[in-house]
Amino acid sequence: MAKRWYVVHTYSGYENRVKTDLEHRIETMGMQDRIFDIQIPTERVTEIKEGGKRETKDAKVFPGYVLVRMEMDDDAWTCVRNTPGVTGFLGAANKPAPLSREEFNKIMKRSDSGKQPKRTAVGLEVGTPVRVISGPLADFDGQIAEVNADAGKVKVMLLIFGRETSVELAFDQVAVIS
Repeated sequence: MAKRWYVVHTYSGYENRVKTDLEHRIETMGMQDRIFDIQIPTERVTEIKEGGKRETKDAKVFPGYVLVRMEMDDDAWTCVRNTPGVTGFLGAANKPAPLSREEFNKIMKRSDSGKQPKRTAVGLEVGTPVRVISGPLADFDGQIAEVNADAGKVKVMLLIFGRETSVELAFDQVAVIS
């Protein structure tokens, strides 16, 4: 029987717990010869916090999903399916669909826990009202028109001398108006 990767759906936020519980179940049920690996794809993300502080952390690429490499049979299916926090497999009702090698490689290519941050997450979105907090335009209020997370900049539409003007600012130059 072939070792294939399957996508297991979990309760959101329970991915790490499902991995730990499943590893324990594999050991206690003697399933090491049928269930071989468990992966939670993550990527490095830099978040911009209040005051422009940057915080880098791992974020799940697919929240609510865990990848399991296994030989699918009734016992292995039961072991995984009955793990607390698991809601099912991706695929038809009782017929889990394995990932192709290309799909698995594509998913894992996005997963890069040990590398430089790939994206920046900010609480800034198009349409968010902001106040400029530093620079020559400090104290002007505006609305975000564009977010360039890779460059760490936003385009803000400000009302200057009665005309709407697009201004590019760094993340740490604006604060969200609550």
